[in-house]
Amino acid sequence: MPISLRTLPSLNALRAFEVSGRHLNFRAASEELGVTQGAVAQQVRLLEDHLGLPLFHRMPRGLALTGEGKAYLADVSRAFALLSAATDQLQHRADAVTISVTPTFATRMLIPQLPALQAALPSVELRTVATTSISDFDRDQVDLAVREARPPFPSALEARFLFSQKLVLVASPHLPGVPSSETAPDQIADLPLLHDGYDYWSRYFGTHGKVPGAVFNQSSLALDAALAGQGIAIACRAFVQEDLDAGRLLNLGDAGFDADTGFYLVRKRSSPPGSAVDAVWSWCIDRYGSG
Repeated sequence: MPISLRTLPSLNALRAFEVSGRHLNFRAASEELGVTQGAVAQQVRLLEDHLGLPLFHRMPRGLALTGEGKAYLADVSRAFALLSAATDQLQHRADAVTISVTPTFATRMLIPQLPALQAALPSVELRTVATTSISDFDRDQVDLAVREARPPFPSALEARFLFSQKLVLVASPHLPGVPSSETAPDQIADLPLLHDGYDYWSRYFGTHGKVPGAVFNQSSLALDAALAGQGIAIACRAFVQEDLDAGRLLNLGDAGFDADTGFYLVRKRSSPPGSAVDAVWSWCIDRYGSG
């Protein structure tokens, strides 16, 4: 006879139970799901009320499955695996990898290297999401992320350090009045300054006041303006190295300080193993990692 969907528990409750059953701990389950510990416990309680029987023994230091809970967990886990496989097949995601990156990393680091990635991994379809927001791996269907951050990371995430942000002053050789080598701050102050979303110029000059200059909300825009000969920008050296090597930008000296954050490659520890995701993960580490 057909199954009535009205008799089935909610997917949120089943997911909370499945993750809690794997970890045997509501706190660890909440970290994987990205919700509060109380929300996980409530979903499990709703599921137990729906079924009319306990699925866990609540212990002082965690959880223990009841006999019914252990058997139910095996069936629920198989059901989720079947749903995941069916969805992947429908979306043809076997060789599709979605990566979330900052806009500046996208324009300065990733896009120029896409031909190399496609040559190295011809069967992979890379889907790039450029955003200043921190993507939610589950909600946004993201496989990997490159994040500007500082450790520590949530225990549910695996993170690999890529590079720190060594800051340098750069300008186009076509900027009127630009020197050809490292320059003292008092000489820099006489030239047009380009600001991005960071307050680097105030720190460079050691002032708390407003430093004049054009303001952009993205580092990539400030660098585009610098390349167009509109002023001097303070930039992460990794983002401008190719332009420095090609002579499109001049290095006017170190900023005298580094950014407080670095760039990290991140993924969920619970991500199912997949050759395409693992291949892009390894490629990013080889291409962008500082060793």
